[in-house]
Formats: sequence, structure tokens, C-alpha cells
Amino acid sequence: MRKLLNTLFVLTPESYLSLDGENVVVSREREEQARFPLHTLEGILCFSYAGASPALMGECAAHGVDLVFFTPRGKFLARTMGEARGNVLLRQQQYRACDDPGVSCRYAQGFVLGKVYNARWVLERATRDHPQRVPVERLKAVSAQLAAALPRIRDVMTLEELRGLEGESAQRYFEVFDSLILQQRPAYAFNGRSRRPPLDAINALLSFAYTLLARECACALEGVGLDPYVGFLHRPRPGRSSLALDLMEELRAVYADRFVLTCVNQKLVTDKHCQEQESGAVLLTDEGRRAFLTAWQHRRQEIITHPFLGEKIPWGLVPYVQALLLARTLRGDLEAYPPFFWK
Repeated sequence: MRKLLNTLFVLTPESYLSLDGENVVVSREREEQARFPLHTLEGILCFSYAGASPALMGECAAHGVDLVFFTPRGKFLARTMGEARGNVLLRQQQYRACDDPGVSCRYAQGFVLGKVYNARWVLERATRDHPQRVPVERLKAVSAQLAAALPRIRDVMTLEELRGLEGESAQRYFEVFDSLILQQRPAYAFNGRSRRPPLDAINALLSFAYTLLARECACALEGVGLDPYVGFLHRPRPGRSSLALDLMEELRAVYADRFVLTCVNQKLVTDKHCQEQESGAVLLTDEGRRAFLTAWQHRRQEIITHPFLGEKIPWGLVPYVQALLLARTLRGDLEAYPPFFWK
């Protein structure tokens, strides 16, 4: 099993990254601020316009260290990529599957089944853990609707029908999402999903979590030799990592949404960590991103039992394991892709 290494988050906007021997050096105004051994890192997320040296980019590409650049506000800019990894025959099989609507639908069904199943159990877990603080009957009703959607998802024949069921289930889930926010109201009230830009604090946290999760899924897919830009549910589109978006669907509720709820309900992030812009967008402050990413790193290290493998792994390896199972399915080692069913 792959070992979960550290992720370096560089949050100071003026920070410049360079390479000194086997170490990543973080400098500010030409003065060294910190250094980290490259071999201990699996990823570097840089929220700075200053950039990184070509030598560091090359070394990261050579050693499979994911180097990703964001704006200081958290908008994705670019990732460094070295030589494509993996068996070319595996990618050929992926492309053939993508070109076949029927095969694409079967893979997409697995992602959507995982998404709806996990969304349902997020609601069920809330009724079990906080029966006095949440509207149990309402959450149970939506949970029953999501449960009823599962056999319909298994029986769909087209991607269009599947997307319709996925969208309907997501709408029902988000209609009751506000009931799961138990602290810091009304600052973190949820009135519906908004993106590009997020229009309230809870959407700012959700968007940032989805950005981080998409990056982890893309890295995991590349790590097992798949092309993250060629998807099944999300069709290929220039500049969009469609397969990474596919893979993250089944992990949104249990990996990202529950993490955001934890941050709010345990006050790891507070109202001072979000700031409204003149445009109406709400974004995390520098301090807010620091608190959010610290908690994200801790969550990635928590140990769970994988439902299909039956092995104990950290949360941070779940995208990698699912990418590996997807690759094995495409190779024919598994009859069908096993979604991540959390409970």
C-alpha cells in the first residue's frame, strides 16, 4: 500500500520556492524562511504569485511530487507535470471506454451510486449523533428519497438519464444541508449552493474543499497511470480534469462536506476567517485558509477502514485507492468498479 506523505502548503503571497540539494527552500524577499526535505513530500500547494524555480519544478516532476499553484485567494492556476506515468495500454483502454456511451454509463453509475449513497449516510449520521438538534423527520424523509433513487441509478441506460437522477438527488441533499450546521449561525447559514464566486461563508468553505479534493483525485489518477482529463460522467473538455471530477463525486459528501461541517460546528473556522468582497463574493482570509488547511491536513491523517478492501488506511489515501480500483477495473482485473460506500 502506498504511504501517505506530507503536503506542504505555502500561504505567504510573496514566498518563492527553490531547490537546494534535496531540500525545498521557501524564501521571502531573498531571505530563507524555511526548508523541507523533498523526499518527505507528496505535494506542494503554493498560494503565491512569486512562483518556483525551474530546478524545483523539474525535480518535483522527476520524483512525482505534485506541485500546484493557486492565487492567494485559492483559485487554481496550474500544476507542473513531468513525463506521463503508467502503462500506455491502460490509457488506451480508458480512451476506448470513454468513446463508448454504454461503457461510460456503467462507470459513471458507480460514481453516482457512491455519491448518493454517501450523501444519504451523512444525513443518517446526523440523525443518529444529534437527534435533539436536527429535524430528524425531515432528514429521514430525504434519506428515504435518496435510498429510493439508488435502484433507479443502477438501472439507467443513458448518461443523460443518469445525470438527471444525480442532479435531482443533489438538489434534495442540499435542501436540508443547512440543518446540519449546528454552530455559528447565522454567519454560516446555508441558503443554496453558489459558486464562481461563492456568495456566503459556507459556500466559500465548500468551494475551497472541492478544489483541494479535485487536486487530490487528479494526482491519484496520474499516480496509477490514468489520464485525469478523460472522464465518463463528465465528458472530456479542454482544460477540465473530467475523470478527477468523476472520482470526487462519490467523495464529496463524506470527504469534503463532512469536513466543512466539522470546521464550522467545532469552530475551527469562524466568521472572522471569511471576508465579503465588493463584488459580493465571500472568500477565506489568509488566516482562514491557514486554519482550514491545517485542519484538512489533520483530517487526511485520520485512519478509517476501507469498505471494499477491509484494510485500515488514512483518509488521505482514499482517492488513491479508488483510482487504483478504477485502473484495475479498466484492465479487467475486477468485473465492476467498486464505489466508496461509507457508513
